[in-house]
Amino acid sequence: MNNMRHMMNPLDFSVSELEALFDVANDIEKNMEAYSHKCDGKLLATCFYEPSTRTRLSFETAMLRLGGKCLGFADASNSSAAKGESVADTIRVISCFADICAMRHPKEGAPMVAAANSEIPVINAGDGGHQHPTQTLTDLLTIRSLHGKLGDFTIGLCGDLKFGRTVHSLINALTRYEGINFIFVSPKELRVPDYITEMLNNKGIKYEEVIKLEEVMPKLDFLYMTRVQKERFFNEEDYIRLRNFYILDEAKMTLAKEKMHILHPLPRVNEIAVEIDKDPRAAYFKQVQYGLYVRMALILTLLNMTDAHMNEGLLKKF
Repeated sequence: MNNMRHMMNPLDFSVSELEALFDVANDIEKNMEAYSHKCDGKLLATCFYEPSTRTRLSFETAMLRLGGKCLGFADASNSSAAKGESVADTIRVISCFADICAMRHPKEGAPMVAAANSEIPVINAGDGGHQHPTQTLTDLLTIRSLHGKLGDFTIGLCGDLKFGRTVHSLINALTRYEGINFIFVSPKELRVPDYITEMLNNKGIKYEEVIKLEEVMPKLDFLYMTRVQKERFFNEEDYIRLRNFYILDEAKMTLAKEKMHILHPLPRVNEIAVEIDKDPRAAYFKQVQYGLYVRMALILTLLNMTDAHMNEGLLKKF
């Protein structure tokens, strides 16, 4: 495929390219029917070596909404990986069948290995605790759509900031925009890793680290809640001790701005009380919808199938 490009990391795309991608996504939001046959005859392979309901279904729905079709597997045990086949060999085979591939893998860097050996565009749908770029694209599109622009706001990131790959990717992506204040809310055991704070220090970007959510709620324009991830813990006792450290409820929401937005990458366990769902500031299910739009836009972009006027910004480097 000429000018083939992959999506491994949100930073693979420049700020202007992301703006063009988000413009396509917002156009899809307003004109879904106009995109319903854009990918007629195209096939998306979803190669999920690690379980995921939302991300896999979002990719598959995105392709189906574009008129394409899907194939793949939802668990490594249902693939030839169970027989010992390498990621490189799997993608070589998939390249013979599909036009584009979305891959999730528990090992960091596995989608990059796939991309290096692929004849079709590969999208990193999550690799271990490393990257989850399409969730970051979802988060950025949601923030831009709700706030009107990417810049000039205060965001609190709360919960598991140590293992949360969505948090790490989002922080990295947001450092390219002006006027963003970071507030990290976590117990000491789940603080954001040193490499993140060192990166912020090197770039001269201000941030706060606090333990109590209540003391920073009035400052926030966005609150990004995360679950404590059992699967990332080596010690069951530590997980049990920390899993209920933060629970966002109505009492805490009385401290928040009237126009603050609550985000969450999902799945939610109990860190956001269900009573919050009816609060107009709860935006995490809108976030899911934006995830569909941005994945549709990404599929079109990597297949070089966006309209010419939409394409100029994204494909200028090709």
